[in-house]
Amino acid sequence: MPEFAVVTEDDLARARRDPAYRQQLLAQNLDLLLAALNKLRRANAASGSANAGQIREGVQLAVRLADILHKLAEQISGPRAA
Repeated sequence: MPEFAVVTEDDLARARRDPAYRQQLLAQNLDLLLAALNKLRRANAASGSANAGQIREGVQLAVRLADILHKLAEQISGPRAA
């Protein structure tokens, strides 16, 4: 998996039209974010540096992305019975 993904204007336009593609794009970027957070966490543990603010910000973004993915999944497949 690449270290980062470049999202083009065409990707954004397609994501606006196609909920399944939007979900795929968000999921890929969530995976990349989680991988970067793990890399940062390991680097912090090895060097003893304190990037807690960056990690906290990344985790908050990951939670927001996961929430968006969950809502999008409900829109695509419909609400689940409780």
